[in-house]
Amino acid sequence: MSLPSEQNWLVLNHLIADLNKKGHEIPKGINPEMGLIRSSISSYKRDPSHPDLINGLANAEMSLNNIQGTLLTIAEEEGDEYVDYWLDLLKQVMRGKEVVEFAKSKSKFLVNSPPGLTTGRITLRTPLAEERVQEIAEWNGLIIEFEDDVTVELHGDKPDLQIGLKEMGSFFLEQ
Repeated sequence: MSLPSEQNWLVLNHLIADLNKKGHEIPKGINPEMGLIRSSISSYKRDPSHPDLINGLANAEMSLNNIQGTLLTIAEEEGDEYVDYWLDLLKQVMRGKEVVEFAKSKSKFLVNSPPGLTTGRITLRTPLAEERVQEIAEWNGLIIEFEDDVTVELHGDKPDLQIGLKEMGSFFLEQ
C-alpha cells in the first residue's frame, strides 16, 4: 500500500512525462525537486516514527503542492478536458485511492541521503541477485535502493554502512 503523497508523486511524475511528450517545457528545478521528494517519501516509509523523516515528508508534501500548481498551469495549455483528467486523478489520490501502481523493487529516484544517514554506492561487474543484497542490507539496518542491475545505493548509520559494504564486498568477490 502506498502513501497518498507517494500516489500524488506518481501522478505528477506521469503528468511531467506527458507534458514533455506534448512538447511543453518543464521548469528546470522540478525534476531534481521530484527526486528529492521521492527520497523523502522512501525514507519516511522505512521509519515513519523518526522526527526528521516526519518533517521531511511534510516538506515533501508542500513541495508536491507547489509543483502540482505549476504543472496544472502548464497543462491548461492543453485545454479543460486535459486538466480535468489530471485533477480527477489527483482528487482520487486525496481520497486515499491508489490510482498508479508503484514499482516495488527497483528505484532510480534516491538523489540525496536521507537526513542523518551516510550513503554508499556499489557498482558491480555483473548483475547480482537482489535478494542476497537485500538480506545483507536488512541484517545491518540499511536502506537499499537499486538503480539498475549493477548499481546499488545503501543508506544508514556510518558504522552499519561500513560493515554492510564490507560484507557485500566479499560477496561480490565470490562471483
